[in-house]
Parts: sequence; C-alpha cells; structure tokens
Amino acid sequence: MSKNEEQDRERLSVSAPKDWAAGLPGVVHALEYSLGQTSVRRTALTLLNANQAQGLDCPGCAWPEGPRRHKNEYCENGVKHITDEATSRRVGADFFRRHPVSELDGKSDQWLNQQGRLTEPMIKRPGSDHYEPIGWDEALQLVADELRTLGDPNQAIFYTSGRLSNEAAFLLQLFARAFGTNNLPDCSDMCHESSGCALTETLGVGKGSVGLEDFHRADLVFVVGQNPGTNHPRMLATLEETKRRGGQVIAVNPLPEAGLKRFKHPQKVRGIVGRGTRIADVFLQIRPGGDLALFQALNMLLLRAEEESPGTVLDREFIDAHTTGFEEFAAHVRRVTWPQVLEATGLSREQIEDVHARVLASERIIVCWAMGLTQHRHGVPTIREIVNFLLLRGNIGRPGAGVCPVRGHSNVQGDRTMGIWEKPPKWLLEALEREFGFTPPAEPGLDTVNAIRAMRDGRAKIFIGVGGNFVRATPDSRVTERALRSCRLTVQISTKLNRSHTVCGRTALILPTLGRTDRDVQACGDQFVTVEDSMSQVHASRGRLQPPSGTLLSEVSIISRLARLTLGDRPDLPWEEFEADYDTIRDRIARVIPGFEDFNARVREPGGFRLPNPVNSRTFRTPSGKAVFTCNAFTMLKAPKGHLILQTLRSHDQWNTVPYTSHDRYRGIRGSRRVVLVNPADLAELGIAEGSTVDLVSVWEDGGERRAPAFTAVPYPTPRGSAAAYYPETNVLVPLDSVAEHSNTPTSKAVVVRLEPAGERSASWAG
Repeated sequence: MSKNEEQDRERLSVSAPKDWAAGLPGVVHALEYSLGQTSVRRTALTLLNANQAQGLDCPGCAWPEGPRRHKNEYCENGVKHITDEATSRRVGADFFRRHPVSELDGKSDQWLNQQGRLTEPMIKRPGSDHYEPIGWDEALQLVADELRTLGDPNQAIFYTSGRLSNEAAFLLQLFARAFGTNNLPDCSDMCHESSGCALTETLGVGKGSVGLEDFHRADLVFVVGQNPGTNHPRMLATLEETKRRGGQVIAVNPLPEAGLKRFKHPQKVRGIVGRGTRIADVFLQIRPGGDLALFQALNMLLLRAEEESPGTVLDREFIDAHTTGFEEFAAHVRRVTWPQVLEATGLSREQIEDVHARVLASERIIVCWAMGLTQHRHGVPTIREIVNFLLLRGNIGRPGAGVCPVRGHSNVQGDRTMGIWEKPPKWLLEALEREFGFTPPAEPGLDTVNAIRAMRDGRAKIFIGVGGNFVRATPDSRVTERALRSCRLTVQISTKLNRSHTVCGRTALILPTLGRTDRDVQACGDQFVTVEDSMSQVHASRGRLQPPSGTLLSEVSIISRLARLTLGDRPDLPWEEFEADYDTIRDRIARVIPGFEDFNARVREPGGFRLPNPVNSRTFRTPSGKAVFTCNAFTMLKAPKGHLILQTLRSHDQWNTVPYTSHDRYRGIRGSRRVVLVNPADLAELGIAEGSTVDLVSVWEDGGERRAPAFTAVPYPTPRGSAAAYYPETNVLVPLDSVAEHSNTPTSKAVVVRLEPAGERSASWAG
C-alpha cells in the first residue's frame, strides 16, 4: 500500500447514508467551498450571473432553466463548479519549474485541480521532464506543422468535452473535415451514445422529446439509473413541482439516493425549516442491468391487461397510425417469464405489479434515464424497450409524456448538434460542401474507444483534446495512458490542470483557454457563446470576470488560428472573421444546421429558443416514417461464484472526473474515495471483514485481469451480488473491449470483479 493510500485509509470515516438532500447544509457546503477558492466579491459576481437570461450558463450540468428564474438559479454542485473555475489560484511557469511531470503524474485528481487556472502556453519537449513556456505563435505553428506532415489526415484525433460551446464545436468539426478526417470522438461516446443509437433507430431523432413544462403535466415520471441529487440537483426542483401538481415519481436504481427520497429546496422556506418534499413514491432497488427485464415485464403486463379488457389499455389508434413492428414485438415480449424477470431485477412480483397499477392509472408518462442504463452491454436494447413501453399507450408526441435522456455536461448535446460526430449524416456533409466549397470526407472516423485503439496500435499519431480530461474519463486506464504516450504530439486545450497533462506524447502542449466565467473580448468587442441543454433549448452564455491572464485565448480563437495555420488562407474558410466576431459563426450555423434559422436574432431573445423535435408532432424520421417497436433479447449479467457486479459512480463532491473533496456527504463517506460499497451479506459470504483493505480485480473474457489496489470494504445497502466504487479511480477496471452493443459505450456500470485481501496477487496479474 502506498503512503497516499495509507493516509486515505486513516482519514476515512463512515456514517449512515442520508435520507434527504440539499436544505441548509447544501447552502453552507457550497459557500464554504466557494469562499475557499476566491473572494466574496468574485463569488457574488459569478453566482448572481449564473443561469440568468443574460448571464453565464453553469457548466455543471445540462438541466434546463425555466422561463421564470430565481435570482439564485443554481444548485450546490453548480456553485462549486462555477467558483472552481473562477478561483483566484494560478498555475504558471514558476509552478512547472518547481514540479516535474514525473512528480505531477503521481498527484491525485483533486490536488491537480486545486492548483488553479492555467495562465500561459506550455510545452514539454522530447526527453524533458518539465513543461516550459512557449509563445502562442510558436505553439500553434508547431501543431500546424505536425498536422501537415502526417501521411494521412486520419492519423490525427480531435477530441471534445461537452463544455465546448456551439460556436467552438462548429469550428472544430469544420476544421477537422476541411483537414480531411471525421476523427471527432467526444465525451458522449463514453456516456450517452446508447441513448442516441436507440432513439434514432426507434423514433428517428437521437434526443429527448420533453421540455420542463411536460414535467408539470405528467401523471407519472420514471427516474431510472440516475442520481439527480448529485449529478443535476436542479432536476429535484422540477420533480418537486411534479409532485406538487399531483404527479407521482418512481425511482429505479441499484442504490438508494438521498435526493430521490426527500428534497429540501434550499431557496424556499419549507426547504430550510420544513421536512421538504418526498420525491419517490416508489423506490425499486434493482440489480445492475436489470432495467431491460423490468420494462419487458411492464410491457408484458400491459399486453395482458389489454387482453383482459380490450380497447381500454393500449392506444390502438396511435399504434395503428404511427408505429410499425407491434405484432412481432407483442409476440416476443409475451415469451418473457416471471422467473427470468425476478432473477434479473432482484425485485418481487408484487413490487412490479404495484408499478403496473400506477402505470394503468396514469395517462401521461415520462421516462428519464442516465448512465445507469447507457453504460451496459445491453444499454441500447434497454432504451429501445423503454420506447416500446411509451409507445404502447401513446406516450410519445403529446404533452406531459415522452423520453428524457439526461445529459451530464452543459453542452454535450449541442456538440453533437453542431456536427461533433465520427459518423456524420449525409445531409451535414452536403450542407458543409454547399456552404464552404470543399468536399468533406464521407468515411466514418474514430469514436473514443476506437481512437484509443488507434493510438495504442500506432495508427494515430497526434491527439488534440479541446476541454475535458481524456485520460481519466476513458476506460482501461493503463491502456489509455500507454496509447497517449505513444503519440508523437499531444495537445490539451484546458482551463485547469488535470491528469491528461501528465500523460504526454513525445512532445506535449498545454494551451490555456478562457472559461465559461471569463469575459471574452475580440476585435469586434464583447462576445458571447451558446449552448444547448438536455431539452434542446439553445441559449446564450456570457462571462463577466476578468480572465486570469492577459495571454489567454478563447477556444474559438485557438481553433481559428490553428486552422488557418494548418489549412492556409482560404476565402471559403474565413477563420480571422470567425475569431473577430462570433456572430459570423452563428450566421454559418444558421445556413448549415436545421433548426437554427435566424440564429443571431433568436438567441438574443431572453432564454433563447427551443429546437424543433419532429417526434412531438408525431413525425418519425425512420425509414418507415413511423415509430418502431423492437424485439429485444432478454439478457442479464451474471457474476461467477465469488465475484460481484461493480458499478462505477460519482461522489457528491465531484464533477465529472474532478473530485472537489474526498467526501461523499449523502452516502456517509468522509475522508477517502478508495472505498468499495458492498452489501453486508455479500461481505459475510465472501469472508471479508467490514473495514478491511481489499484489491478490486476485474475479470474479462480475454483472460486478462485489471487491478485497483487498496480499497476499504464498506457495508452498504447495495443489491445482493453487486458493489459500487468511485470513478475515475476504478476506470482502470473497465476493459477497453467491454462495450455496449451498437453504441460502443464502455460498460462502466457492469464490471465483473472479485475482492482480494490487499497485497495478494494472482499468478496471471501482469502489474
């Protein structure tokens, strides 16, 4: 056990999980963190500007704002995220002189993030162990020269985080395709791609169909594989409103989450002094991956209810007019058996029949989900089965009902809308050719998993990451690190230090950029950017703070200058014009991307505008022109004897790969992140004592094993046969080749592991 791991173990304290979220403690913890980062004045300036119609969009999540906004329109984690970026701490040349890369490579994610904002371009040259300053012109020219010397444009990878604005995302995909490649992997590949695949196949559009107003009309809302209290807390206020208007909520999750039990709205008196609002009317503690079986059971029960009372259960008029494949689906789902369902879900028949009764009593139903569904091998079939469930009673394309995949980053959906996709649709390529006069490549590029394979195998030589923390967000950490280190050039365009800066190619560049909170002034004056939230609302974001350094460039500036140096001066690609005035970018978006007509005028309206979704007019852009019922093979993941199914998850004090503290307040964990949460009965059966130190060893079908050492075993109310632990510490356990069918999303919620007493090593472990 390392010194850091020993210290983690000594600091750990465990208490009972909380049964409510937010309230006064949420306010206190948010302000404590904020004031530890910056001054009272900067905190007030950023928070009072957050999520306002003329303010900045909080990068913390993609949950939308309503038309009537509180002056404090933010949550605890949003406060932490905004002020984490607005920190007064700085990382410059002196810092890198004191800390070699080899030292930084051993630091924790939390420590790296806490050092502050990056202030000047830095380069690590071949053979050096230190970053050193480099001028912007020299840095960008170096990247352009390296790109131009590639034997094939497909040897370059352009990765994006969901924090990227619409304007920067549009320019990045334009640059990559003008350069000659569709290698545009993004963070959605690792989290949300299963939703896009399933919804595109069944409904014709890979996005959600509901808006906030639909939650006010819904009779029943399913929240499946999702923890709003930590990952998008403002959703709890929306669910509270659902409850206050008479709707019900069913939570389906392997872990009992505090926010889904009871919510104390911190901006209302009843949330401070009262008991708050009970959110979930029913909590189904399902086994990891059992959601497909649950919705197949509900669909089976709906078909049987229709048989018993013909014409009273299913919406036959909708099914006959707007869907295809119903008869095949119905025959398939009738073959599902109760023993299968009960084994896969870990639920009782009575629990499922109770939910069925609530479904029958509800006219309008919404189903929400997140990575608890998408990061399974059968994630796409599971979401297709949810679509089947909604189609049966016409809960698609009408108010108060529909599909709601919830995104985690503030603009992960907008990036895809702007063309950040390795499989560009034909209409996009044709529109780009009409607008810019070049023929974009048509062959599919690399998604995230395939980009790692290409770097590992030497087929990709340059990695350019715009935002995010690629090395810690991806699976199979050791493989990913080796892949990046094999590149001849790695470029990280970032606001803060993270582990991706310590995993370097032969030459490595850090290009610091403006953040969402910073004022962006270009040749034509103050600029703003735009984002698209989980419900297709497009709105502006304006930073107010003085940037941490006068040398910082915006993402738009960096991409524009790099593109011009790489591609040369071309009148059809006016990069200098784009950098000087972001309105000119939006004018081009308006002519290329459907739904953005008159973009500049509409986005200046308070709250922006909502992109049209044809599903809401019951128009389905599928080959048949109808919504598609699908037949999804029953499946469940079984762990061998002596093993558990591990799901990776965030702590409460965490945004994406960045832990703000080592605590998880709602789950009762303080002082350490190296814990594994296991059902007490499973610990007893495995002969592992509470509080003992274990290694997590994942087992994969290729016979290989991956090890995450020195975790403390903590008894916790997980379903039997399962366990949970925090990422990114456990990403090392997720095999690169363990991916969801169709979407290629890593299966981070379904890792087969065994727990070994710390220090033991199996003969097959390679280190």
